[in-house]
Amino acid sequence: MGKYKSIKEAAYEANMEILHQKLAIYTFGNVSAIDRAAGIVAIKPSGVPYSELKPDDMVLVDLDNTVVEGRKRPSSDTKTHVLLYRHFEKIGGICHTHSTYAVAWAQAMRAIPNLGTTHADHLVASVPVTEVMSDDMILGDYEHETGNQILNVFKKHNLSPEEVEMVLVACHGPFTWGKDADKAVYNATVLEELAKMAYLTLQINPATPSIKQTLIDKHYFRKHGQGAYYGQEGY
Repeated sequence: MGKYKSIKEAAYEANMEILHQKLAIYTFGNVSAIDRAAGIVAIKPSGVPYSELKPDDMVLVDLDNTVVEGRKRPSSDTKTHVLLYRHFEKIGGICHTHSTYAVAWAQAMRAIPNLGTTHADHLVASVPVTEVMSDDMILGDYEHETGNQILNVFKKHNLSPEEVEMVLVACHGPFTWGKDADKAVYNATVLEELAKMAYLTLQINPATPSIKQTLIDKHYFRKHGQGAYYGQEGY
Protein backbone atom coordinates (compact mmCIF):
# COMPACT_ATOMS: atom_id res chain seq x y z
CA MET A 1 0.00 0.00 0.00
CA GLY A 2 3.05 2.26 -0.13
CA LYS A 3 3.86 5.28 1.99
CA TYR A 4 0.19 6.09 2.59
CA LYS A 5 -0.52 2.70 4.15
CA SER A 6 -1.50 4.20 7.51
CA ILE A 7 -4.28 6.49 6.22
CA LYS A 8 -5.58 3.80 3.85
CA GLU A 9 -5.84 1.36 6.75
CA ALA A 10 -7.41 4.04 8.98
CA ALA A 11 -10.01 4.84 6.31
CA TYR A 12 -10.73 1.14 5.74
CA GLU A 13 -11.18 0.35 9.45
CA ALA A 14 -13.44 3.39 9.91
CA ASN A 15 -15.57 2.42 6.92
CA MET A 16 -16.01 -1.07 8.37
CA GLU A 17 -17.08 0.50 11.66
CA ILE A 18 -19.97 2.18 9.79
CA LEU A 19 -21.23 -1.32 9.01
CA HIS A 20 -20.55 -2.58 12.55
CA GLN A 21 -22.52 0.30 14.07
CA LYS A 22 -25.36 -0.25 11.56
CA LEU A 23 -25.12 3.31 10.27
CA ALA A 24 -25.46 2.24 6.64
CA ILE A 25 -26.42 -0.74 4.48
CA TYR A 26 -25.01 -2.18 1.26
CA THR A 27 -22.83 0.54 -0.32
CA PHE A 28 -24.31 3.53 1.54
CA GLY A 29 -21.97 5.92 3.36
CA ASN A 30 -18.27 6.64 3.32
CA VAL A 31 -15.38 7.65 5.56
CA SER A 32 -12.14 9.41 4.69
CA ALA A 33 -8.86 10.09 6.49
CA ILE A 34 -6.28 12.76 5.69
CA ASP A 35 -2.50 12.97 5.86
CA ARG A 36 -2.22 16.72 6.52
CA ALA A 37 1.53 16.90 5.93
CA ALA A 38 1.19 15.34 2.50
CA GLY A 39 -2.20 16.85 1.63
CA ILE A 40 -3.53 13.41 0.71
CA VAL A 41 -6.97 11.98 1.49
CA ALA A 42 -7.86 8.27 1.59
CA ILE A 43 -11.54 7.57 0.91
CA LYS A 44 -13.86 4.65 0.22
CA PRO A 45 -14.30 3.74 -3.46
CA SER A 46 -17.71 4.46 -4.95
CA GLY A 47 -20.33 1.73 -4.90
CA VAL A 48 -18.23 -1.08 -3.41
CA PRO A 49 -20.13 -3.23 -0.88
CA TYR A 50 -18.60 -3.28 2.60
CA SER A 51 -18.41 -7.08 2.44
CA GLU A 52 -15.98 -6.80 -0.48
CA LEU A 53 -13.93 -3.86 0.75
CA LYS A 54 -10.18 -4.20 1.41
CA PRO A 55 -7.63 -1.68 2.76
CA ASP A 56 -5.92 -1.43 -0.61
CA ASP A 57 -9.24 -0.46 -2.25
CA MET A 58 -9.09 2.95 -0.57
CA VAL A 59 -8.57 5.67 -3.17
CA LEU A 60 -6.06 8.47 -2.59
CA VAL A 61 -6.87 11.99 -3.78
CA ASP A 62 -5.15 15.32 -3.25
CA LEU A 63 -6.79 18.54 -2.08
CA ASP A 64 -7.53 19.47 -5.70
CA ASN A 65 -9.66 16.30 -6.05
CA THR A 66 -7.10 14.63 -8.31
CA VAL A 67 -6.73 10.86 -7.88
CA VAL A 68 -3.11 10.08 -7.04
CA GLU A 69 -3.49 6.36 -6.33
CA GLY A 70 -6.21 3.75 -6.68
CA ARG A 71 -7.72 1.32 -9.16
CA LYS A 72 -11.31 2.35 -8.48
CA ARG A 73 -13.30 5.58 -8.64
CA PRO A 74 -13.42 7.45 -5.32
CA SER A 75 -16.67 8.03 -3.46
CA SER A 76 -19.12 10.32 -5.23
CA ASP A 77 -18.98 12.49 -2.08
CA THR A 78 -15.22 13.07 -2.37
CA LYS A 79 -15.55 16.74 -3.33
CA THR A 80 -17.61 17.38 -0.19
CA HIS A 81 -14.94 15.76 1.98
CA VAL A 82 -12.11 17.66 0.30
CA LEU A 83 -13.84 21.03 0.66
CA LEU A 84 -14.36 20.41 4.37
CA TYR A 85 -10.71 19.42 4.82
CA ARG A 86 -9.64 22.62 3.08
CA HIS A 87 -11.75 24.85 5.34
CA PHE A 88 -11.88 22.88 8.62
CA GLU A 89 -8.12 22.72 8.97
CA LYS A 90 -7.92 20.83 12.29
CA ILE A 91 -10.02 17.82 11.39
CA GLY A 92 -8.44 14.49 10.43
CA GLY A 93 -11.40 12.35 9.35
CA ILE A 94 -14.89 12.73 7.87
CA CYS A 95 -17.85 10.35 7.90
CA HIS A 96 -21.06 10.43 5.86
CA THR A 97 -23.82 7.93 6.58
CA HIS A 98 -27.47 7.34 5.81
CA SER A 99 -28.43 6.36 9.35
CA THR A 100 -32.20 6.23 9.80
CA TYR A 101 -32.99 8.82 12.46
CA ALA A 102 -30.39 11.38 11.40
CA VAL A 103 -31.62 11.14 7.81
CA ALA A 104 -35.21 11.57 9.01
CA TRP A 105 -34.30 14.89 10.66
CA ALA A 106 -32.39 15.94 7.53
CA GLN A 107 -35.36 15.07 5.33
CA ALA A 108 -37.63 17.02 7.67
CA MET A 109 -35.15 19.91 7.26
CA ARG A 110 -35.00 20.39 11.04
CA ALA A 111 -32.06 20.98 13.34
CA ILE A 112 -31.91 18.55 16.27
CA PRO A 113 -32.57 20.58 19.44
CA ASN A 114 -30.58 20.12 22.63
CA LEU A 115 -33.22 18.45 24.79
CA GLY A 116 -31.14 16.66 27.40
CA THR A 117 -27.81 15.91 29.00
CA THR A 118 -26.81 13.16 26.53
CA HIS A 119 -26.85 15.78 23.79
CA ALA A 120 -25.12 18.33 26.06
CA ASP A 121 -22.32 15.84 26.81
CA HIS A 122 -21.24 16.19 23.18
CA LEU A 123 -22.16 19.71 22.05
CA VAL A 124 -23.72 22.86 23.46
CA ALA A 125 -25.64 23.71 20.28
CA SER A 126 -28.42 22.10 18.33
CA VAL A 127 -27.20 19.84 15.55
CA PRO A 128 -27.42 22.31 12.66
CA VAL A 129 -29.21 21.68 9.38
CA THR A 130 -28.26 23.34 6.11
CA GLU A 131 -30.49 25.30 3.80
CA VAL A 132 -32.12 23.40 0.94
CA MET A 133 -29.85 23.56 -2.09
CA SER A 134 -30.92 25.74 -5.01
CA ASP A 135 -31.55 24.27 -8.45
CA ASP A 136 -28.43 25.98 -9.80
CA MET A 137 -26.32 24.35 -7.10
CA ILE A 138 -27.89 20.93 -7.71
CA LEU A 139 -27.38 21.15 -11.47
CA GLY A 140 -23.88 22.56 -11.09
CA ASP A 141 -21.02 21.03 -9.10
CA TYR A 142 -23.38 19.21 -6.73
CA GLU A 143 -20.93 17.55 -4.32
CA HIS A 144 -18.80 20.68 -4.05
CA GLU A 145 -21.93 22.73 -3.36
CA THR A 146 -22.95 20.24 -0.66
CA GLY A 147 -19.73 21.19 1.11
CA ASN A 148 -20.53 24.87 0.61
CA GLN A 149 -23.94 24.37 2.22
CA ILE A 150 -22.19 22.96 5.30
CA LEU A 151 -19.71 25.84 5.41
CA ASN A 152 -22.58 28.34 5.03
CA VAL A 153 -24.57 27.02 8.00
CA PHE A 154 -21.49 27.08 10.23
CA LYS A 155 -20.80 30.67 9.19
CA LYS A 156 -24.45 31.69 9.61
CA HIS A 157 -24.63 30.39 13.18
CA ASN A 158 -21.01 31.23 14.07
CA LEU A 159 -20.25 27.60 14.91
CA SER A 160 -16.82 26.10 15.46
CA PRO A 161 -16.15 22.79 13.65
CA GLU A 162 -13.98 21.75 16.60
CA GLU A 163 -16.93 22.15 18.99
CA VAL A 164 -19.76 21.06 16.69
CA GLU A 165 -18.49 18.02 14.82
CA MET A 166 -21.72 17.14 13.04
CA VAL A 167 -24.26 18.57 10.63
CA LEU A 168 -27.39 17.57 8.73
CA VAL A 169 -27.53 18.35 5.03
CA ALA A 170 -31.17 19.18 4.28
CA CYS A 171 -33.01 16.50 2.27
CA HIS A 172 -29.86 14.37 2.29
CA GLY A 173 -28.26 13.19 5.52
CA PRO A 174 -25.55 13.59 8.15
CA PHE A 175 -21.86 14.43 7.89
CA THR A 176 -19.59 14.17 10.91
CA TRP A 177 -15.87 14.68 11.49
CA GLY A 178 -13.20 14.61 14.16
CA LYS A 179 -9.49 14.50 14.91
CA ASP A 180 -9.25 11.24 12.96
CA ALA A 181 -11.45 8.83 11.00
CA ASP A 182 -12.32 6.81 14.12
CA LYS A 183 -13.63 9.92 15.90
CA ALA A 184 -15.65 10.85 12.82
CA VAL A 185 -17.47 7.49 12.97
CA TYR A 186 -17.86 7.80 16.75
CA ASN A 187 -19.57 11.15 16.17
CA ALA A 188 -21.81 9.62 13.51
CA THR A 189 -22.86 6.95 16.01
CA VAL A 190 -23.53 9.57 18.69
CA LEU A 191 -25.48 11.69 16.22
CA GLU A 192 -27.76 8.79 15.35
CA GLU A 193 -28.52 8.25 19.06
CA LEU A 194 -29.20 11.96 19.60
CA ALA A 195 -31.52 11.99 16.59
CA LYS A 196 -33.41 8.95 17.88
CA MET A 197 -33.70 10.33 21.44
CA ALA A 198 -34.93 13.72 20.20
CA TYR A 199 -37.50 12.07 17.92
CA LEU A 200 -38.88 9.92 20.74
CA THR A 201 -38.90 12.83 23.20
CA LEU A 202 -40.92 15.01 20.84
CA GLN A 203 -43.31 12.14 20.16
CA ILE A 204 -44.00 11.89 23.89
CA ASN A 205 -44.19 15.65 24.41
CA PRO A 206 -44.11 17.83 21.27
CA ALA A 207 -43.73 20.94 23.47
CA THR A 208 -40.52 19.77 25.14
CA PRO A 209 -38.18 22.80 25.42
CA SER A 210 -34.39 22.79 25.15
CA ILE A 211 -32.73 22.18 28.50
CA LYS A 212 -31.48 25.21 30.39
CA GLN A 213 -28.05 26.65 29.69
CA THR A 214 -26.58 25.92 33.14
CA LEU A 215 -27.27 22.21 32.66
CA ILE A 216 -25.87 22.27 29.14
CA ASP A 217 -22.70 23.98 30.35
CA LYS A 218 -22.27 21.60 33.30
CA HIS A 219 -22.45 18.50 31.14
CA TYR A 220 -20.40 19.83 28.24
CA PHE A 221 -17.57 21.38 30.23
CA ARG A 222 -17.14 18.50 32.62
CA LYS A 223 -16.06 16.50 29.54
CA HIS A 224 -14.39 19.23 27.45
CA GLY A 225 -11.86 21.99 28.07
CA GLN A 226 -9.34 22.78 30.79
CA GLY A 227 -11.69 22.13 33.70
CA ALA A 228 -12.89 18.72 32.45
CA TYR A 229 -13.04 16.01 35.11
CA TYR A 230 -14.98 13.20 33.39
CA GLY A 231 -13.20 9.91 32.62
CA GLN A 232 -9.57 8.78 32.90
CA GLU A 233 -6.34 9.87 31.25
CA GLY A 234 -5.55 7.82 28.20
CA TYR A 235 -9.19 6.89 27.48
